[in-house]
Parts: sequence; C-alpha cells; structure tokens
Amino acid sequence: MVVINQNNNFNYGEYNSPEVNINSNLKRWFSRNIGLWKSNRTYYIDEKNKTYNLCMFINIEALENKKEWESHYKFTWYPEKKYSFFKENPKYKEKGEMQAFIRGHQLIREKFYLSDVDGISNIKQVDEHEMIFDSSYEDWYIIEHTRLIDDDNYRYRVIYSWEKDKLKIVENHHEIRIIT
Repeated sequence: MVVINQNNNFNYGEYNSPEVNINSNLKRWFSRNIGLWKSNRTYYIDEKNKTYNLCMFINIEALENKKEWESHYKFTWYPEKKYSFFKENPKYKEKGEMQAFIRGHQLIREKFYLSDVDGISNIKQVDEHEMIFDSSYEDWYIIEHTRLIDDDNYRYRVIYSWEKDKLKIVENHHEIRIIT
C-alpha cells in the first residue's frame, strides 16, 4: 500500500500550492500559442446587421516574467491590407499592442481590444486544447473560446460581445500559424 503525504505536511508553500498547478496548465497552453498567426475573421455587427470578412495578423510573444508564476505576454495585431471595416467600426483598432499576464485562473490585461481600460479575464479550461475567457469591462461582457487544433498549427476562436446586455458582435476567427 502506498501512503500519500504520510507525514501530514500541510505547509504547501509556493511550489506545492494548487495555484502552481493551475498556472502550469495555463502557462503550457499559452506557450503553445506563441508565434505569428494569420487570422481570417468574420465579424457580425448587430447594430448594422452586417457581416465583414477580413484578414489580420496576430503575434503572441512571451515576455520576461517578473514573478516566477506570473507568465507575461505581449499581443500585437495588424491587418493584412486596408479595410473599410475600421472606418465603419471605430471601436476596433486597426493595429495595436496589449500586454497581459496570468495570475491564478485569470488573465490580467493592460487594456482590452474594444477599450483602453485595463481589466481581468477569468479563464476556464475546457480541455488541454481549449480555453474560455470571460471578461467584463465598461458596458461590455465578452465570452471568447479559443481552441488549438492539429498539433497547434491552427486555432479557432469564437467571440460573443454583449453591450448593455444586448448581443452586439459575433466573431469567428480561423487562424493559421505562420511562425513559431
């Protein structure tokens, strides 16, 4: 018979805490997303009853960690070409940069895509390939599903955005890894 924790050691410390397990799973999943992605996107904007298709590039980089269990990342994005989408929908930024880090089961963002306010996205792990990000800021509530596919060469993202309790934006992103 194998006895686990036979010394009844309940002093978990930094390396034995449950947060370490959560962070290592999230850290591993985020590291699988590092690189340059070509993102073919479809946006449905409710208030205009209109669908847009465009191609963006997203680059995800790991930054030097300030704390061992707070993994830091930088996200940059820019369009493949000029699109009227950005003039018609000024809430969306044509290009930009955001830094974020993982703390526990949350992604702490220096700003959001539809706003320059900082905030927190709660993270739910569906399985080893998919995460759900649940965010609230200003009048927005956003749910984002991101799934890695085919040995992490592809990603599928679907994002639902409610403004003042009304579904306003639905996005589908089919992404192909360009560079790791």
